[in-house]
Amino acid sequence: MHFIRSALFALVLIVITPVFALVALLVTPFSPHRRYRLIGGWTTIAMWFIRHLLGIRHKVIGQENLPQRSAVALCKHQSAWETIALQRILPPIAFVLKRELLRLPFFGWGLARMPVIAIDRAAGKDALSQVVEQGSKLLDQGFWIVVFPEGTRVAPGTTRRYKPGGAWLASHTGAPTVPIAHNAGEFWRKNAFVKQPGEIIVSIGPAIDSEGLSTEEINKRAEAWIEAEMRRLFPHHYPESAAEG
Repeated sequence: MHFIRSALFALVLIVITPVFALVALLVTPFSPHRRYRLIGGWTTIAMWFIRHLLGIRHKVIGQENLPQRSAVALCKHQSAWETIALQRILPPIAFVLKRELLRLPFFGWGLARMPVIAIDRAAGKDALSQVVEQGSKLLDQGFWIVVFPEGTRVAPGTTRRYKPGGAWLASHTGAPTVPIAHNAGEFWRKNAFVKQPGEIIVSIGPAIDSEGLSTEEINKRAEAWIEAEMRRLFPHHYPESAAEG
């Protein structure tokens, strides 16, 4: 049954993605926020099918921690789910992503009309300059910037080194930094075609005041909160922590 539901969901995406790619092309002359709302219809439809077809629900805790101004969100990355759901959980957002994604047929064309920070990963330190240059403009326009500091999707219970891009942007703009933990990978695993029903918990941490903090300190504080919250909420993924306790 899970396979059938997952296959139907994949079919839904195959149908709606070219439609919204066309929408994206048509709304190119509009303002960034209006384009975000119109192209975001894809997200609304996808989230409905995620809940009612795949049976994946979600609960958000810590929404009171969202600052009133634009911020940089540093989020755990376990699946494609959070790239969709964060568009409905947070205020209008822009992702930091690799430039190659914009070349994908249909999906990339629509993505290119959304507020994004597209970087060349091979550019090294120049990529950080790209993040600050593009990110500053988007923050001024009222968009949040979402960064997955581990750089790739990680399996539940694992951690990769936190890269400095998001913290670098926060330290150079003074934008608050908001850490986010979740367990989407339990139900929507990396590269897994079959999705499992269940409830994803998304926890939003207290904003870190980036003013006066170095990139390293912001990154360190965000990582400490996210990893501690992962172990608090999902201890079954961290048996070594339970043993130490």
